[in-house]
Amino acid sequence: MATSTEPSGNRRFDGYAHAQLIQSAKTAFSEDQAWLYLEAAHVVGQLHIRPHLQTHAQMLNLSVRTRDWPEAVGQLLRLALVPLGHLSGRLPLGNPGRSTVSAFEPLPVRSELAELIARARDH
Repeated sequence: MATSTEPSGNRRFDGYAHAQLIQSAKTAFSEDQAWLYLEAAHVVGQLHIRPHLQTHAQMLNLSVRTRDWPEAVGQLLRLALVPLGHLSGRLPLGNPGRSTVSAFEPLPVRSELAELIARARDH
């Protein structure tokens, strides 16, 4: 899978793009598409505590709605870790925020997420 080398911290927070991605997740036609929008929102908002918490809350909501209990547990853990990460300054840039990846590992932004982010920023 191709990735982008641009770290998510290279741009200022774009509240409009974050809101667009969250809204797109809510109106997505499939569960998989909703997750992609939420992962993109996580990358955009993870350096700012309020949107970071909002994104994980939306991820928890989606995992409960779809009865994905391992993901729900992972999101509860991440919601507890977000304040600690912000206080310590240890945030894994580029990480998509799902329980299928380490909550502590910085990652390059996947190309499909970078594309969704670019589209949200262009609007």
